[in-house]
Amino acid sequence: MKYIAVFCSANDLDQKYTKSAGEVALLMVKNGFNLVWGGTDKGLMKIIATGVQKGGGKIIGISMEILKDLVRKNADEMIIAKNLGEGKALMLERCDAVLVLVGGIGTLDELTEIVELKKHNLHDKPVVVLNTQNFYEGLKIQLKKMKEEGFINQSLDKLIYFANRPEEALEFIQVKLANIA
Repeated sequence: MKYIAVFCSANDLDQKYTKSAGEVALLMVKNGFNLVWGGTDKGLMKIIATGVQKGGGKIIGISMEILKDLVRKNADEMIIAKNLGEGKALMLERCDAVLVLVGGIGTLDELTEIVELKKHNLHDKPVVVLNTQNFYEGLKIQLKKMKEEGFINQSLDKLIYFANRPEEALEFIQVKLANIA
């Protein structure tokens, strides 16, 4: 079984963001993927977990001690990590690919750590950012500036992929995993 780690917001957000999260969940199951996520039963995290579960996929939550009261009670597996660092490491270990939806500082922290680890060849898993409603345009600009000014020595295309639609994100993951296998 293949798993995608999804990093995203636990906040309740506008439909312009929630709609794509629901689409991602359906496409994951349709393409044979299960979910590893932050375990919270709120916001986009709840939407993605509910969609994968309703579609027949398995869900593995990896939460933190300080958030254990917010976890989804009917997850197939729930792991409570000591802290954020341990949680991120467990999510990366348990997945085949990483997909980042819209989120706040926590999501940005997760994304940058995963990309930094990839930069140092500590994993070769696809890392995809779903740029819903151009949410991550500023990040794209910042990464390009870092590359141009010599702060990133590798091709950005090898580290991270920005998709504009859920279908594009899942297609990229499918192709990359087929090439790794």
